[in-house]
Amino acid sequence: MAADKAKAVKAKTAKKKKLKLTSPRVLVNIRSTYNNTIVSVCDYEGNVISQSSCGKVGFVGSKKSTAYAATKAGEDAASRAVTAGAKEAEVVIKGIGVGRQAAVKGIRSGGLRITLLTDRTPVPHGGTKSRRAPKK
Repeated sequence: MAADKAKAVKAKTAKKKKLKLTSPRVLVNIRSTYNNTIVSVCDYEGNVISQSSCGKVGFVGSKKSTAYAATKAGEDAASRAVTAGAKEAEVVIKGIGVGRQAAVKGIRSGGLRITLLTDRTPVPHGGTKSRRAPKK
């Protein structure tokens, strides 16, 4: 009985496996909305190395939607990726928030060298039929 409890406790306290980078090149995704900016750094196989957001850095409420908060989130994610062994990054930006350019600035100051910068903001095309014009 005691051995079963020890196994259960050991299973709960299992540590996360540290990800070893095989290449110093990473992919950085920035999702910028009107309320928050989320920065995630992953390798080319899709494994997340580090991620940060304005809320994770410590900003709350309307302060999360500022450019300064996005800069700090970018710095945090980039510095964690650099400690994992990343050197250069391709950056993909999505969204129309205030923190778009600020997060890129934070990634640069966090220690990553940016080799490619792309904007993949989803833009609607086609869509539903517009409402009829009102009668005059």
